[in-house]
Amino acid sequence: MNMASSELSAGTPLGRSLTVERVDTAPTAAPIRHVDELNPETFEAFYELVTADVPLQAGESGLEPGEIIVFTDYFRVEAR
Repeated sequence: MNMASSELSAGTPLGRSLTVERVDTAPTAAPIRHVDELNPETFEAFYELVTADVPLQAGESGLEPGEIIVFTDYFRVEAR
């Protein structure tokens, strides 16, 4: 899977949902976490976003919009 990076926000507003988008590169200023740095619950949420392609509620994931997660590819977390 890919790495995902994001620009961490002060918090994602409740009621927002998150998706991930595969990206080719990570912006220089983007916060980056490797998948092995995620706690089990956050990893599970990330993996569900990648494999099921279904948005998750922002407060339930442990992920932040703009963040890049490094997995087999780069994935950018986005709020909708």
